[in-house]
Amino acid sequence: VDPDKAIYTVVIAGVWQSSGFVMALFLAGLRGIDDSIIKAAQVDGASLPVIYWRIIIPSLRPVFFGVLLVLSHIAIKSVDLVMALTGGGPGTASDVPAIFMYQFAFTRGQLGLGAASAMMMLMTIVAVLVPLMYMETRSAKRG
Repeated sequence: VDPDKAIYTVVIAGVWQSSGFVMALFLAGLRGIDDSIIKAAQVDGASLPVIYWRIIIPSLRPVFFGVLLVLSHIAIKSVDLVMALTGGGPGTASDVPAIFMYQFAFTRGQLGLGAASAMMMLMTIVAVLVPLMYMETRSAKRG
């Protein structure tokens, strides 16, 4: 077995682990869409792809945002999945930022470097999510 492929196992397990939760969120979002809007579009002669593209997907924007928020949180804190599947090895093949932070802070005793890497992970997520939150609230105010 190629050691470089260990991370793919972790990715597949992570997708499998979170897919049910994501499906439940999208199902709840789909049930929140009013049927009368879809029926009105069908009466107006809209095809199914147009209904999905113009009605259903824009109605699911808050769900997409929530799923992105939750999945980014799960991806950053993936230390438990990596440790359970590979034990942090072989070598550095399954290293993720959370494993780097854990090893430096608690295993190697370099608390400052571990704390700095944790802050960098936090700032990366903030740099991505704050503009997304701004765009989402701005579009919600416009209607």
